[in-house]
Amino acid sequence: MVSDDTMECVIIDPCAQNRYERALLRNYIRDEQLKPVRCLLTHGHWDHLLSCDQVRDEYGLLPEVHHRDKLWTDRVETRIHELFGKCFTREVVQPEHFLEDNEVICFGEHELITLHTPGHSPGSVVYYCKQEKQAFTGDTLFNEDIGRSDLLFGWVGDLMDSLKFLIDCLPDDCTIWPGHDQESTIGYEKEHNQFIRVNDR
Repeated sequence: MVSDDTMECVIIDPCAQNRYERALLRNYIRDEQLKPVRCLLTHGHWDHLLSCDQVRDEYGLLPEVHHRDKLWTDRVETRIHELFGKCFTREVVQPEHFLEDNEVICFGEHELITLHTPGHSPGSVVYYCKQEKQAFTGDTLFNEDIGRSDLLFGWVGDLMDSLKFLIDCLPDDCTIWPGHDQESTIGYEKEHNQFIRVNDR
């Protein structure tokens, strides 16, 4: 959840799978008295959208994803059942809106800019809040690592171009919040992320 003093918030990559995790999401929104207004996906992979049904049912929001990941959301239910079989019983919620490059997401008194960063998937994006110097990087950029490019529709060349794009356009003191693992900064990644250092040579 990303919120400001207005109490409006956006939910990014709702991936609560079991009852306990879903209660954490629900209780946090209730306890902080937040008002969810958008549900945003950094990409269309199954592990980033597992509780879109909860967000729809409890807050009336459908997910939004970049238009180039429409192929993933079209196939995601099949892929989930291939991986989990009958163990996965959640409904796969289809997106309401497909995002464009540089589309601005407004909530409260803040904006998120949709930065298209293909490579992990064709429609991977980073949501960047320029006012607060915060970026939600999904599976494009991690702390001292990057997302995989060997999955279906991924491409290492696109991922390397996306990393260069992020390093060039985001300030060193921008905090990144990856889809997995802990937060970092662009400046730290320039110094310590081997993939970025190799890309700069």
